[in-house]
Amino acid sequence: MLYSLQALRAFAAWVVVCHHFMQIFFDFHATGPIGRLLADRGAVGVDIFFVISGLVIYLSTRDKDIAPREFLLNRVLRIVPAYWFYTLLMALMLLCVSRWMPHQVFDWQHLLLSLLFIPSENPGGYGLYPTLNVGWTLNFEMFFYLLFGLAFLVRQRHHLILVTAALLLVSEVLGRLGVLSRFYNNDIIYEFVLGIGLGVLYRRGLIREGLWLPLAVLAAAGCALYLLDASERLLHWGLPSALVVMAFVSLEPYFRGNRVLKTLGDCSYSVYLIHVLVLWAGWFASQRLQLNPYLVFAVCVPAIGLLSWFSYQWLECGLYRRLKARLAVGNAPQPAPALSRVKY
Repeated sequence: MLYSLQALRAFAAWVVVCHHFMQIFFDFHATGPIGRLLADRGAVGVDIFFVISGLVIYLSTRDKDIAPREFLLNRVLRIVPAYWFYTLLMALMLLCVSRWMPHQVFDWQHLLLSLLFIPSENPGGYGLYPTLNVGWTLNFEMFFYLLFGLAFLVRQRHHLILVTAALLLVSEVLGRLGVLSRFYNNDIIYEFVLGIGLGVLYRRGLIREGLWLPLAVLAAAGCALYLLDASERLLHWGLPSALVVMAFVSLEPYFRGNRVLKTLGDCSYSVYLIHVLVLWAGWFASQRLQLNPYLVFAVCVPAIGLLSWFSYQWLECGLYRRLKARLAVGNAPQPAPALSRVKY
């Protein structure tokens, strides 16, 4: 486990939280340099997540004899239960208070498609977003897992080539032709490949630990992310995000053993799923009670942190262990029937 990636996962998750705070409370019209930075560049946390995902999946499966079914099952058990839980909570919120939430509309068919990770137009009319809006990234994640799982059918040294070719086929051919949803015709999908590429470099010892060079790379990547917009997402945000991830990996000695950062990283998935629900609840309270948005956000942050810790402990880890144990019992070989000792 790389503690540096845990720290970066936590950072990326909370950057996205701040970005959505600017969206929900200010419709991206916040004033001030920090507010504008978070509104315009906060979404880059997703790009960092995608690169980390490609890197972690590659490193965690390399040189292991894993069947495609086993890999996909592990990914489903890790991702789906928490996502379904918070999607259903969001659906309940929409059923109760959607008339007070701008651009939020509930639809049963859309909910079903969201639970199945099938991209579809949000009934609110603002794009291909699921019921729990942040779940659009999980549509990409699950699709990447599917392609990566199928890659186990060939020799591992061909994984990078096969996954890249599959993503090109999906995005540049099937997506453009309308065979698959136009949702997948998005170059953000190649950021997973950047992560796999970093994994290859790491395993070959080409990402060296250090301080000043990684800090210089981090500064250069930060400048690129600050100056460039998302018009060419893979080039403007994807490549700098890969440099950020590489720099953090190089700084591993300065993170190693930090249990606080490990915990923050562990909770990052729940932070990502929970924060929109908490922010919408905070926005609703601020509108009804005429509260200062920043004061509400100051309350939302610890609420998100605490709820995400409970979510990680009980929903992610606890439910994952129970489901794995149940499946292990169900798939355990049955003992051979004892031969009768009765003589006939």
